Amino acid sequence: MTDKYPTQNGVRYPNGAARTANGVNFSVFSRHAARVELLLFSSADSPQPFQVIHLEPDLNRTFFIWHVHVEALPAGTCYAWRMDGPDDTRESGLRFDVDKVLLDPWARAVCDGLWNREAASQPGDNLPVSMRAMVCDDAYDWEQDTPLSIPNEDAIIYELHVGGFTRHASSAVHNPGTFCGLIEKIPYLQDLGITHVELLPVMAFDEQDVPPDTASLGLKNYWGYSTHSFYSPHPGYCVTPAQGTHLNEFRDLVKALHRAGIGVILDVVFNHTSEGNAKGPTINFKGMDNSVFYHLEQDDKSRYRDYTGCGNTVNCNHPLVANFIINCLEFWVQEMHVDGFRFDLASALARGEDGTPMHDAPLLWAIELSSQLARTRLIAEAWDAAGLYQVGSFPGYRWAEWNGHYRDITRRFLRGDTGLIPELATRLSGSEDLYGPQNRLPINSINFVTCHDGFTLIDLFSYNHKHNEANGEQNRDGSNDNLSFNCGIEGDTTDPAILTLRRQMAKNAVAMLLLSQGVPMLLSGDEILSTQNGNNNGYCQDNALSWFDWRLTDRNADMLRFVRTMIALRKRHPSLMRRRFLNGTQVRGRELQDIRWHGLDTGEPQWDDPECHLLRFTLAAVDEQEADLHVIFNLSADPMKPVLPVIKGRNWYRCVDTALKSPDDIVKPGDAKVVRTSHYPARARSVIVLEARSQGP
Repeated sequence: MTDKYPTQNGVRYPNGAARTANGVNFSVFSRHAARVELLLFSSADSPQPFQVIHLEPDLNRTFFIWHVHVEALPAGTCYAWRMDGPDDTRESGLRFDVDKVLLDPWARAVCDGLWNREAASQPGDNLPVSMRAMVCDDAYDWEQDTPLSIPNEDAIIYELHVGGFTRHASSAVHNPGTFCGLIEKIPYLQDLGITHVELLPVMAFDEQDVPPDTASLGLKNYWGYSTHSFYSPHPGYCVTPAQGTHLNEFRDLVKALHRAGIGVILDVVFNHTSEGNAKGPTINFKGMDNSVFYHLEQDDKSRYRDYTGCGNTVNCNHPLVANFIINCLEFWVQEMHVDGFRFDLASALARGEDGTPMHDAPLLWAIELSSQLARTRLIAEAWDAAGLYQVGSFPGYRWAEWNGHYRDITRRFLRGDTGLIPELATRLSGSEDLYGPQNRLPINSINFVTCHDGFTLIDLFSYNHKHNEANGEQNRDGSNDNLSFNCGIEGDTTDPAILTLRRQMAKNAVAMLLLSQGVPMLLSGDEILSTQNGNNNGYCQDNALSWFDWRLTDRNADMLRFVRTMIALRKRHPSLMRRRFLNGTQVRGRELQDIRWHGLDTGEPQWDDPECHLLRFTLAAVDEQEADLHVIFNLSADPMKPVLPVIKGRNWYRCVDTALKSPDDIVKPGDAKVVRTSHYPARARSVIVLEARSQGP
């Protein structure tokens, strides 16, 4: 590609590179740029552009938008920008640098094979090792696919990493670590029974964004919380990114998941970008309008306010930035058919332009009220890294929240802490104390015990302390407060009693999660007892430590069976998936309350006993097709024999007892054994589920 293409003035909308009937229109914002150039490359690894187009302010600028139309330019052409203007970081916060090649913030496809983060962070021209965007032919046949409409109360979310799910050789997929590879594993997800996958970041991110000591070990940014291009799927998850197939490879995944009845939630990172602080690279926003896009210190605008722990904070409530984010979300729903978003460090999005938390943040309300996002699931990680914690008070009504209170109280109860019975009951029944006062619902609570950030489930019961030495940060990184319980020995052991207890505790945690009101979220790999050897911050471990090892589906088949069957139990009990809070009221036509709490004796919960480790409840069925439930949590180190409630005309059948060996630990309804005694022997550190059915012979 050596011809020079003729140009016209172009138009300011749409932003980015948009194909037209006779070429491509390019549009990019910069309020303060004095000089703008469009660079065209014949390929992603071309050392020099084949054409440089200088934009004239009088012809190619409308307000703060620069634009040009390139006639007859074909799809597959790579491009980037250069901008020049004020470089007065202390007074104005502007960081224009004509030596830096800038990536289009609206790029639909990004190629990063030449990328060198260090060159973009240091003075000088980084053209030979810069990222480039690509003009896409984004035509796609959705075959009548639309985002799914799964009721919130029915949702069971499964958090997974696209790359890590199939990267291990044991996955046996044709294209490991890609969107295509994940498609091959959809039957596994169907068999598991989850309703949604929540994908760790899939927007293009900088794999080189790790500390120097970490990089020296050959490690890279694995999780993806270092976004630079919010419209482009990550090229590392594509089979043929050099051909600009980013959009359609991701669309193939969404369409395949929808055909399987599984919704797609994206973990999105709008609180910061991969450009970091003043020492970080110039990729796009820094070199286009740094003072608009980021929070800066007012007395010295060369310094970035860091509410995220990642070097910078996006100035989300500036009108231009808010518009950028809203348009981006609507793009992923309209053009990519995703079903929802989980917002990383979402409380940073509630900060005004001066950094102060806003009760009615414009961006958050604009997201909630967008007609294009009306059917889209919205989930907030309702805190940031600067102390703002909004679980139960996140702005808006439709937003669900990662319920950190649920995580903490269940972990503490599971490990044997005392004095927790009243709060545990509140968490199990949907956290009405957090969501009721604002007329919100149990479905506003995303319940979880583990997530990508922290110990895996089996590590939660194998380690009392983090072991992150492999990250190259002298074990300084990651949380020190894990609320974990190593069952008596730190880490690996051959002690059969310890190994049995750890397995039982993992089953207890899964059972508790799936027996709670609200929306449960499982961490991928917990169902097969994946371990990270005590590393609670695997953000840089793109290797077997973090990858899903498919051999464990056989090795830990009993745990996988338990999780599958426990999910099925939840699905057959609408009483576990209520939209409204339980309040102990009488069920019409029955001698039962919607929920009744118990301690060792029926109807007598031990709210005031600071040493109690036992909590039970009876849950009334919502219709005649459902069985009533009786649930026993005995996290004491001692066995107990609580008295079972009597339901006229019905017997209790044991469906779950985590203290029993597989396959008796959980059974399908037809295999459940009737309980013929008035007491049930609840063994130490166990969870029991009984179903009430009509008395037989």
